Amino acid sequence: MILDRYFARRFLQSFLVIGGIFLTLLILIDLVEQARRFDSENLSFGTLLHLTLLNTPAAISEMLPLLVILSTIALFVGLARSSELVVTRAIGRSGIRALLAPVILALMIGALAVALLNPIAAATSEEFRRLADTYKNNGSSTLSISGEGLWLRQGSENGQSVIHAGTTQNGDSLQLRRVTIITFSPDGKPTRQIFASRADLKDGNWVLHHAKTWPLEDNVNPETNAVTHVRLEIPTTLTRQRILDTLGQQNSVSVYDLPQLIRDLREAGFSTKQYEVWLQVQLARPFFLIAMVMIGAAFTMRHVRFGGTGIAVLTAVLLGFAIYFVRNFAQILGENGQLPILVAAWAPPFGAILLSLGLLLHAEDG
Repeated sequence: MILDRYFARRFLQSFLVIGGIFLTLLILIDLVEQARRFDSENLSFGTLLHLTLLNTPAAISEMLPLLVILSTIALFVGLARSSELVVTRAIGRSGIRALLAPVILALMIGALAVALLNPIAAATSEEFRRLADTYKNNGSSTLSISGEGLWLRQGSENGQSVIHAGTTQNGDSLQLRRVTIITFSPDGKPTRQIFASRADLKDGNWVLHHAKTWPLEDNVNPETNAVTHVRLEIPTTLTRQRILDTLGQQNSVSVYDLPQLIRDLREAGFSTKQYEVWLQVQLARPFFLIAMVMIGAAFTMRHVRFGGTGIAVLTAVLLGFAIYFVRNFAQILGENGQLPILVAAWAPPFGAILLSLGLLLHAEDG
């Protein structure tokens, strides 16, 4: 138990040091990127730093596998250089048994990443997207999915419009059913309400079918002055791709909100495969970090007198990147429906664990 605590402390120290170095570099690089991206907006340094810090949790969440495998390599290379692994084996403890503490810590880090870091990263990513859209496009559009249907907000120099649809159909052109539109003047006063049985998004316009409009001006009877249109076009800056891109940002949704969002999207007529795969990938994250620990250990739990430490470290890192690529590729296949959702999310981490376990058993028992 004392030895396990020692290994756990060494692993945690390596993880914190490497994480601190990467965090510093990440902030500096992203700060430069935000300055380049918003160069024409003339934002202050404080605003750019705020955007950078909002973007940081999501980046750290993506870098966790790299941090874990580098921490594992640093731990076992250090133990090998000080001959502590030789002493550990001499007292009768196998190398695989020495992995217990790092594996448990990786499991805990993965669980914390899912339970705490994911909601934080989702909230900050959404805030970053909102602020970036405000600075770039004056906050001209917003999209929300709820149990009541689809909500959209679009804006122009003439004011804002709020759009609600009961259901949607996502084909070659986005089609909304049971549409209600309320337009507002630049000073925020409602000016008109529109109801249509259907709305098609085509060529920069909402094409409304069987629409009825009510004026909402002062001292005007809305029903008396209502007008019925067989076809009515309303200009919009929204595009089908922009709406779908907004829906496709899974990292802006917490794992706690994903099940409800999946149900709402399904009821609204949108495909939910990418969200279902993303949810399972997040739940499998602790096991993926365990796989990173075992891959790093498989190539570095050897005495330095055998030589080839640099090659072993490089091989471990490259194999870790390969597993990471396979996981992302499987995720894409799952989102496209070419792999079952559970296979796409859970097969890569467990396959990596079994592969690294085979390498460890071969190294230990020959």
